[in-house]
Amino acid sequence: MRKTIVLAITFLLFFIKATAQQTDDKDALQQQREQLRREIAETEKALNETRKTAKVNIGQLSLINKKLDLQGNVIDNISSEIKNLNNNIYLAQKEVNKMSRILDTLKQEYSNSMVYAYKSRSNYNFLNFIFSASSFNDAIKRVAYLKSYRSYREMQAENILRTQDMLADRIKVLSGTKIKKNFALKEQDRAMTQLEKQQEEKKSIVNKLKSQQKELTAQVNAKRKQDAKLKNMITAMIRREVEIARNEAAKREKARLAELKKNNANSKNTVANSNITKTTNPSANSKPTGSVLVSSEADKALDANFYKNRGILPWPVSGYITEHYGPNKLPGGVIYDNPGVTIGAKIGEPVKAVFEGQVTLVSYMEDKLAVFIKHGKYFTVYSNLASANVQRGDEVKTGQVIGKTGENDEGQGEVDFIIMQETTNVNPEQWLRH
Repeated sequence: MRKTIVLAITFLLFFIKATAQQTDDKDALQQQREQLRREIAETEKALNETRKTAKVNIGQLSLINKKLDLQGNVIDNISSEIKNLNNNIYLAQKEVNKMSRILDTLKQEYSNSMVYAYKSRSNYNFLNFIFSASSFNDAIKRVAYLKSYRSYREMQAENILRTQDMLADRIKVLSGTKIKKNFALKEQDRAMTQLEKQQEEKKSIVNKLKSQQKELTAQVNAKRKQDAKLKNMITAMIRREVEIARNEAAKREKARLAELKKNNANSKNTVANSNITKTTNPSANSKPTGSVLVSSEADKALDANFYKNRGILPWPVSGYITEHYGPNKLPGGVIYDNPGVTIGAKIGEPVKAVFEGQVTLVSYMEDKLAVFIKHGKYFTVYSNLASANVQRGDEVKTGQVIGKTGENDEGQGEVDFIIMQETTNVNPEQWLRH
């Protein structure tokens, strides 16, 4: 009997622990789903802004792709919840079956004890049991036994009632979980319906963009020309910065050698002078910095800090990526190789420096501006700006506004953002905060 009770309690504790863990998982999934829904709402808001133009554009395609990805994540999230609910239902059903078997066992044992008690119900039997003891101490033990047997039967009844309550609770949990599963399935159906509508919308946008093939190709060719101009500007700017760094390094070395010569002239020991000259030979003792652009201690610190922030740099402007780094295949098969990332944003939206550094160049590209900022051997470039708030030589801080978002040929707000390690382009998406 006691073994049956202990088994019931142990199984119940295991079920409660498993249910609590799955409740935590469910809460995490719901929080994730709410975040996804907020992102979908923000994306839809931006998409509505792009729809105000007369023609469909690449920005709309990028946003609908983002929305499809988010909607797919919502469906995956709901599927994970349904999986958890199925696990809950399985555990609850298993618990109900187990508790039912335990309850049947308890009832059978109680029934047997009641039959025995009925057969031994006469006072004569009880008195005969006590007075047939071989000694007084034995009689006392038999009285104690009868009392414990009565307590045992009372405990049997209490355990049956307790087990019935536990079973009722498990059945209630099971029913509630099944209701939640039905609700999740309906929500999944609605999400799938929304996904199908979004896929149809994407198909419509792609078809319209294909019909604008000539215009799209012309826009891509124009952007390639802008990229080539920007590349030439970057190359010239970096060449100038390298030349400046070399000149400064040469000045420091010249001053160091002059100081060394002065010290040697004041020394009376020519042997010591010779040794000093040998040990201070710049070619023998100067440590390579790896880049002429980080020759000073301040540049080294800035360069190291910029690298440490890889993956957590703030976005230069609040918006969404319309064209990723590297090759982008556009409708109709047009390929555009982006040297950075193109970020769609509201026209006039503030553009901010992603890290502290020094402005090395502010230059016009046709009717738009480009700002170049140096961070050790790294450079960040912000182009297609309507205006600039900084000028060459300015020291900027992380998050400082350096200009405003300009307008592209389609009438949409857009910023081109590039990160370079000396003369090599790197993927900005790997450096920006996710």
